[in-house]
Amino acid sequence: MIQHFRLSLAVAAVCLGLAAWWGLETPAGVWTALWLTAVLAILEVSLSFDNAVVNAGVLRYMSPLWRQLFLTVGILIAVFGMRLVFPILIVAVSADMGWGETVRLALHQPDAYARMLTGVYPVISAFGGMFLLLVFLNFLFDRNKQTHWLGPVERRMVRAAKFDEISVFIALAVVFSTRWWVPEAEQTRVFVAGVAGILLYLAVDAVGALFESDEAADAAVAAMHRSGVASFLYLEVLDASFSFDGVIGAFAITKDVVVIMLGLAIGAVFVRSMTVYLVNRGSLDAYIYLEHGAHYAIGALAAIMIAGTVAHVSEVITGLIGVGFIAAAVVSSVRARRRGTG
Repeated sequence: MIQHFRLSLAVAAVCLGLAAWWGLETPAGVWTALWLTAVLAILEVSLSFDNAVVNAGVLRYMSPLWRQLFLTVGILIAVFGMRLVFPILIVAVSADMGWGETVRLALHQPDAYARMLTGVYPVISAFGGMFLLLVFLNFLFDRNKQTHWLGPVERRMVRAAKFDEISVFIALAVVFSTRWWVPEAEQTRVFVAGVAGILLYLAVDAVGALFESDEAADAAVAAMHRSGVASFLYLEVLDASFSFDGVIGAFAITKDVVVIMLGLAIGAVFVRSMTVYLVNRGSLDAYIYLEHGAHYAIGALAAIMIAGTVAHVSEVITGLIGVGFIAAAVVSSVRARRRGTG
């Protein structure tokens, strides 16, 4: 088991060392910086464990080359791109500020930077929430799905999938409904962001269709319907959607952007390691409802993020819901295995 987490442990050691050095340079001190970094790492893992399970479901059908890219280039994108660069870019664009000015604001006026980032949370929530909603709906209405955790309910959902675009129809209905319950000042931004989230999901799916094998009857191909490049893009966007909530929630713990980046970086790398561990151990086959629990957790997170366009929900609640679904899925899987049905 330990070999799957060597990289994570090495990254954790480096990040904690940098946090200690940063603590020496700030009034907070070394121990406070170390403690906050550790708390943020745990927060990121708890919020993203369901992400690791879904990632594993995609990764097990990817070639060794794309798996390696996911674990190298993908980590750089996740750690530096989504946990550091993207939040700064969001603030810079929304406040019409230069990159350097925004970085200085983040480092020297963290309270003002946090207020600006929180101010665009409805837009971030709409974008990420709609993408995650489609991830959940396409799993729920998957006609190729043979295993049903919530038997009668899921079988009815599969029958409803005779309407090919039902997931997109529901997602668009949710986006259009925001016109009635989102504050007027935010309606246009939320609507555009929500539509953008839907379009991005469809674009990634379209990339997979372009590269799809003619032998789609093959079980693995039929299960994913995506090429290596499309799967890689899908995983990165999925990770980004999860990271939005973690980045915003981190500011409730500390306003220090360096500590936030270091803590979330540790968590992001551990999530990658958990993904590989789940694939190599065959956990999705051993626990047949694990992927179901993860997708229901994603559905709950999507609902929370969409609700976040009008009110922010505590990350503690979000994390507990995700862990709850995963735990329930594991228990159900173990019971099914004992009965000889799993």
